[in-house]
This record gives sequence, C-alpha cells and structure tokens, in this order.
Amino acid sequence: MNFLREKQIEHSLVTAARKQGGLALKFVSPSFAGMPDRLVLLPDGKIAFVEVKAPGKKPKPLQVKRHEMLRNLGFQVFVLDEASAVPGLLKKITEEGETP
Repeated sequence: MNFLREKQIEHSLVTAARKQGGLALKFVSPSFAGMPDRLVLLPDGKIAFVEVKAPGKKPKPLQVKRHEMLRNLGFQVFVLDEASAVPGLLKKITEEGETP
C-alpha cells in the first residue's frame, strides 16, 4: 500500500514539473546507492534532487548521508511525502537563493 501511495506522489511531481515546462526524471545510480529518486529540471537552469517517500516515511540513514553530500555540493535536495506539497516544492526550486 505504501508503495502505491509513493508512486502516486511521484506521479504528481512528474505531472506538475511537465506543466511548468520541466522534467522530473527518474534518477538511478547503480554504482552509488542512496541517491534521491528524481532529478527535477525546470526552466532557466533550475535543478534539484527529490527523494519521494510514502506519507510519514523518512529517508534511510544512507539516503540522509547522500542528501547532505549533495547539499554540500550546492544542490537543493528535498524529501517529498505528500502530493499536496508538490507546488510549494517546485516553487522553492525556481526561487534563487532558497535553502531547502
């Protein structure tokens, strides 16, 4: 059941990114475990990583470590666990200087 809900949230993200003229690509890194699920690319060169979780679920310790690594490199990283948060998340990605 949680897997289904996570997929619905992920679908909401993909659909909303497309409506803004962007992409929310499935991100798979076989040789580097713990990376976020989606790479969100929005107009004007805006980029962020998004970890999609079922409602109320938290990232695993390795995922938290990878998120921290990406943030230290200057990337925005978000954890998304509800579809209603998608518009606000996309707004944060498009705003310059925002810290997640």
